[in-house]
Amino acid sequence: MILASAFARDPGRTAIRQMKAADEPSLVRVLARAVPLTADQRARVLSTARELAETARHHHPHLLDLDGFLAEYRLSTPEGVTLMCLAEALLRIPDSGTQDLLIKDKIGSAHWEDHLGHSPSAFVNASTWALMFGAGLVRLDHDSPVNAARSLVGRLGDAMVRRALISAMGVLGRQFVMGRAMDEALATAEGWEAKGYRHSFDMLGEAARTEDAARHYAGAYADAIARVGHVSAGRGPLLGPGISVKLSALHPRYEMAQRDRVLAELTPRLLELCHLARSVNIGLTVDAEEADRLDLSLDIIAAVLADPALSGWEGFGLAVQAYQKRARVLIAWLADQARSTSRRLMVRLVKGAYWDSEIKRAQERGLSGYPVFTTKAATDISYLACAADLLAAPDAFYPQFATHNAHTMAAVMEMAGERKDWEFQRLHGMGEALYHHLVPMHSCRTYAPVGSHEDLLPYLVRRLLENGANTSFVNRLSDASLPVERLVSDPLDDLPRGGAIPLPRDLFPGRRNSAGLDLADPAELMALDQSLGNRPLPPLPASDPPTQAIAQALAAFPAWDGIGADARAVLLERAADLFEEHRAALMHLAIVEAGKTITDALAEVREAVDFLRFYAAESRRLLGAATPLPGPVGERNLLTLHGRGVFVCISPWNFPLAIFTGQVAAALACGNCVVAKPAQQTPRMAAEAVRLLYRAGVPRDVLHLCIGGPDTGAVLVEHPDVAGVAFTGSTATARRIHRALAAKDGPIVPLIAETGGINAMIVDSSAQPDQVLIDVMESAFRSAGQRCSALRALLIQREAWVKLEPMLAGALREVVVGNPALLSTDVGPVIDGEAIERLHAHARRLDGHARLVARAPGGEGGLFFAPRAYEIAELTMPESEVFGPILHVAPWRSDQLDAAIDAVNATGYGLTLGIHSRVDATINHILARTRVGNVYVNRSMIGAVVGSQPFGGRGLSGTGPKAGGPNSLSRYATEHCVSINTAALGGDAALLAAQTR
Repeated sequence: MILASAFARDPGRTAIRQMKAADEPSLVRVLARAVPLTADQRARVLSTARELAETARHHHPHLLDLDGFLAEYRLSTPEGVTLMCLAEALLRIPDSGTQDLLIKDKIGSAHWEDHLGHSPSAFVNASTWALMFGAGLVRLDHDSPVNAARSLVGRLGDAMVRRALISAMGVLGRQFVMGRAMDEALATAEGWEAKGYRHSFDMLGEAARTEDAARHYAGAYADAIARVGHVSAGRGPLLGPGISVKLSALHPRYEMAQRDRVLAELTPRLLELCHLARSVNIGLTVDAEEADRLDLSLDIIAAVLADPALSGWEGFGLAVQAYQKRARVLIAWLADQARSTSRRLMVRLVKGAYWDSEIKRAQERGLSGYPVFTTKAATDISYLACAADLLAAPDAFYPQFATHNAHTMAAVMEMAGERKDWEFQRLHGMGEALYHHLVPMHSCRTYAPVGSHEDLLPYLVRRLLENGANTSFVNRLSDASLPVERLVSDPLDDLPRGGAIPLPRDLFPGRRNSAGLDLADPAELMALDQSLGNRPLPPLPASDPPTQAIAQALAAFPAWDGIGADARAVLLERAADLFEEHRAALMHLAIVEAGKTITDALAEVREAVDFLRFYAAESRRLLGAATPLPGPVGERNLLTLHGRGVFVCISPWNFPLAIFTGQVAAALACGNCVVAKPAQQTPRMAAEAVRLLYRAGVPRDVLHLCIGGPDTGAVLVEHPDVAGVAFTGSTATARRIHRALAAKDGPIVPLIAETGGINAMIVDSSAQPDQVLIDVMESAFRSAGQRCSALRALLIQREAWVKLEPMLAGALREVVVGNPALLSTDVGPVIDGEAIERLHAHARRLDGHARLVARAPGGEGGLFFAPRAYEIAELTMPESEVFGPILHVAPWRSDQLDAAIDAVNATGYGLTLGIHSRVDATINHILARTRVGNVYVNRSMIGAVVGSQPFGGRGLSGTGPKAGGPNSLSRYATEHCVSINTAALGGDAALLAAQTR
């Protein structure tokens, strides 16, 4: 079984899961019909909404008018983006040198003067003057409006600007948090309580990546519960303050792949917090997070509701995201749970905070649809339908409507009528003007984050992104030029007719995206488990004799080249469909024969499918018709591409389907016949790919499979009738192939080679540590480090390494090494005994002269090797490629960036490079000086996508052209140019005809 435990067969949960893939336009129509507002009521809602908006526009806020600030510096302006970057990075950078670089990089090029005087807010204009002043100090030009001031204080230099901007960013950050610690937050809350607000305190922090971090957050929550309970004064969960918790902060592996462990370890932690909250009779609300985690969270919530020790406590709640398609059926399930356990749940209805990430994840994974709505109107309609459901179940819910939208607020009040057993909620630091006159009449709770500036940053950026967006109500409210009627328009007046974003399958123009699987969906996991089953490993395939294969391919070449690009493309696209149809069989082979985890096996199949469709589309573009070239009158010049003849394709074991298929598909698409030799370790996967290509219609004489070792490869390469070689593997083998081809008489044969690399990631102290950690773990250890693009050397600024080292050590302790057929496994076996011996030998050498930072547990025996990280000497690089999960960490001082770049270049390899920095000038400097084929900035270094990230190196790492790119097919083809004298019969007829007119 993919997962150790089975999923409960709950009809309500099944309905929730099915709704994730619902057709958006149809679902929106259903939701619109579920909003119980008559025409008269909708008219009253619009009237009330206009009144709320107009009142808010005339409200005079306190000095720190953050709504006005965000309206002025919205994300559609360069200055708004600059402020977001400063807010995210400046306060957490540990060294002044990098802070100065960030400041110069961001504020020096922005046009702050364009914003002066636009806002009626003194706070906004004062902030603009401060930013103009700082920009004037760091600019190199002399056209700043603050030149006079700069001439007076310029001698104070960077230090003064740094201190001023750090102070300014601190002021900005403090508007979003109630306090840096609970004592400060509770003291601040007293003033707001006098105005009629209640509070739900949230301990700031992103997802825990280590067990130590999870324990720290659990302790912080427990302490907060005790302190809030002390000041609650017996008001109870509904009238008094409460606590909000994130499940991702309570466990380092809060994900579906670790479901059994999460249920065993996280559920008791949440229950302990609930018992504490019950003991002091305050509310505890579980925050909503990414869509992938919803199903897992419901397992945990069901366990909490089933605990008899919490009976009689009305303080348990959770957030529901209206932008999820599953929101309304989720509310129905929660109502059943509440009634079956005789509970009343506090439900915070929000619109959602991860919309852009959900869209991106669905596209990357090739899902059938999006888990969220793709238009704001659809989300607003969903919110109204969910609000109606919450209000319709007073026995099950105490509704909490979290919104800053005047129309939504007015609609909720209209649907609630005379009822008072519900409340509004707003974010601390946002929406004060909208709620100022409403609080005396309606209960309102503030979502009040608590934490240090360092913990604040990810939260702050999310708030800036949400409320600085052009579609944000808070943003538009402050835009005096926008009529109130447009600001509060009724989403039911114009139902969205379709999604605003193409479905993931339609992501790429001209071809269909490969279909993925949602490995967080229990239904898809159960279906995958059944389809993988206990398949037997097929027998070793038959192999064509090399010489015979080449002779047959050579004979078949004229006809194959002659059928044309479109006919060949149709066959490749048919093969792609067959690969998807047989996905389970291909994944099974990847797991059993190549030791790939389920996640990697799925990615392998998807990449192969993408290669087939991409090269089919590219062949139509490049080979489908002759390209006319310019020339003089009376002449026609046509350029066409054709196959070279017989191509030998030699592929590796680490991508036994994707690279094998990519090489073969590229060669076939250009009209070549192919003799393919897969790696000795993975012949069955290659044979299955060839079988499916035959089924798609590729003639057997056109494509041949030759299985064998280096001797077989040598025979193929040295054969006089071979017209081209595509190779992926080691640099040493590529050199031998190159020499063999050069030694042959006859035509010069092209070699397309992708070889190894000593891949580095350069990290400075402006980089976000959590993001660096995620990308380092992914890049260095996924696929057991057996990717040519894998991270081998982390070159990190020492100030950043001080922060990252304990995080990396803790994250390594969470890695699961084991059976690749289990979804919970992060790292499977290495490929063979020779590979494991090399890794152990290298680890022994490192044990003698480097410092072991940490290693994953387990991984002993057989072909298993535990991932590990070593700190090596300052700015040294490994001497050769180590193909496995060993990370070398080389710290550098803040003045050694160029030395780090030199160390990378000195290896002679140039395959992949990672950069983590928030300073554009630093990123551009590294890009300009490094000689690398693929560079990844502020993301992981692996998983290049066909058509988006063409892959291939330079120097010792390959010849090019890049696989999966617009230049790929040119090297597999030969050019043919025909020049025709169209004036041979006495003149240019077209020119003469034009002259007579």
